[in-house]
Amino acid sequence: MYFVYSLLLTICFLILLPRFLFDAFRHGKYVAGFLERLGSLSAIESQGRPIVWIHCVSVGESQAARPLVRRIRQRLPDHVLAISTTTLTGQNLACELFKSDAAKVFYFPFDWRWTVRRALKAINPSAVLILETELWPGFLRECHTRQIPVAIVNGRISHQSWRRYKWISGFVSRVLECLSVAIMQTEVDATRIRSLGLSPGKVFVSGNLKFDAGRMSSSNSLAGELQQRFNLVNEAPLILAASTHAPEERLMLKAFQRLRTESSQKARLLLAPRHPERFADVASLLDSSGLTWTRRSNMASPKDETCDAILLDTIGELPAIYSLAAIVFVGGSIANSGGHNILEPAAVGAAIVTGAHTHNFDGIVTIFAKNQAIIQLPVLSDGQAECALGNVFRELLTDNERRGELGQRAKQLVEQNQGATERTLDLLDSLLKHTRLTVNR
Repeated sequence: MYFVYSLLLTICFLILLPRFLFDAFRHGKYVAGFLERLGSLSAIESQGRPIVWIHCVSVGESQAARPLVRRIRQRLPDHVLAISTTTLTGQNLACELFKSDAAKVFYFPFDWRWTVRRALKAINPSAVLILETELWPGFLRECHTRQIPVAIVNGRISHQSWRRYKWISGFVSRVLECLSVAIMQTEVDATRIRSLGLSPGKVFVSGNLKFDAGRMSSSNSLAGELQQRFNLVNEAPLILAASTHAPEERLMLKAFQRLRTESSQKARLLLAPRHPERFADVASLLDSSGLTWTRRSNMASPKDETCDAILLDTIGELPAIYSLAAIVFVGGSIANSGGHNILEPAAVGAAIVTGAHTHNFDGIVTIFAKNQAIIQLPVLSDGQAECALGNVFRELLTDNERRGELGQRAKQLVEQNQGATERTLDLLDSLLKHTRLTVNR
């Protein structure tokens, strides 16, 4: 079955190669770190100390890993950390977040045996921690063969992913046998991974690291700089559209224009697309909107203080904006992309609005909805969503008490659900300490 998997992986790679090349030339994707993806990595100078490889797929996992990385450094100061990502945006953010904590930040290898072996030989990890649930069969099998313990951390399996895995449950079960432990976010996630074949004795529940990450302070100096440059003041409350996908930016612009037409609100809008390759597309939407606008990446100018809209076309600065926003729409939720993390805006007491499609964060959104700490729109057509967003923004901006209560309940939920980092490290304690004995195997 592994041979069939490798064959299919190669075929898919060849089929998608023209698209990879197109994206590479147009957006700069995949070119960065291509040799690293082939396993060509320089060795880490560890002076004989154990190396812990932490894999964060993209931006969300890198953000979630912050409290875990910090506490590993505090608890196990003799360990060396190496951090990998899959995406370009995740790589850029990880390089910034962990520049003082990790000996190396690099791209995760393609999942062929020869590329994985090259990467493992270079990094020589004593243990591997994989955030959320990245089940790369070739990588897990090679780690198992080399007796490198692998732990899933902050694991989650969405209902859609679980249904897909069930179609190949026999193969997935063999892959899961390579795991040493799976520390899942919720009991639902734990039940799903057990049903796929992982031994119940290897499955634990710790809560969600993102509750802890949400409480980690963003750069106050950056927030202050942005507030001053763009004149973000209470008299013109900021509506932030975070991690948006198409067509959400278009809907947000129309809802914002509706708000300005139908009310006397002097609100301003900030758009933060999820993927950098879409910055140009969103800029075109802003050009045709009739609104005055600017880019974050532009040189500062007087119009920054008065423009209607701002395009956040940078990586890693979004968390600093949350504390400046009166309302945060969390994207990927009107577009059927599964939604994005609501915990960072919740941690600073922002009033949060999402669409209906939040299956990637079902557990969290359910808790918030049950406690009336979020406004979640039903499934809507684009025209209905535009109207609903405009109405919600108007209602929240004209009812300061309701907006404040919504944000306060969200903030309290984050505080009440903290502690996953310590529980996770307690569960990993024996595995990580065992690395001291196996580092020279």
